[in-house]
Amino acid sequence: MINLLLLGVVMLAVGGCACVLWAERGGPRWVRHVATVTLAVSELVRRSRRRRRRSVDRNTSGGD
Repeated sequence: MINLLLLGVVMLAVGGCACVLWAERGGPRWVRHVATVTLAVSELVRRSRRRRRRSVDRNTSGGD
């Protein structure tokens, strides 16, 4: 079951990347919307990873 969920997430990511590329070349309106959502989600993931990394760095460097 978890494999199907992971496969679904990967397929959504690949489809989103394809829509970003298609939208750059002037695709239909729905492709541009999907590309916008894909880029927004990727930015949220990037920001959350940065925050998580900062909190880990603070916790590990203050132990001495």
